[in-house]
Amino acid sequence: MKNINTRNEKRERRHKRVRAKVSGTAMRPRLSIYKSNTRFTAQIIDDTKGLTIVSVDGAKEKGKTPRQRAEAAASTLAKKAGEKKVKKVVFDRGGFQYIGTVKAFADAARAAGLEF
Repeated sequence: MKNINTRNEKRERRHKRVRAKVSGTAMRPRLSIYKSNTRFTAQIIDDTKGLTIVSVDGAKEKGKTPRQRAEAAASTLAKKAGEKKVKKVVFDRGGFQYIGTVKAFADAARAAGLEF
């Protein structure tokens, strides 16, 4: 019974592996996402300064399903990033699998003008 890992523990381990390789700079900041059962948040972070440049909360976006709210959040984030002159980012999926809501967010962010 000692070796049983919860889903969240497995995600945290995946996130540590991703963060060991992915880091944002001033020229190419990190786009970090987090999703729970009720919320979806994303932020663009400059890791050299430890500064959040832009953030967005999916719960404040319009949409019936979590996927629709994530797509709306992606377009809002891309618009805010454009105002801050950020076009290229490094995508940090936060240990979440690249399916469903995470993939919909990434595709919508690319369609809105972010490059990663």
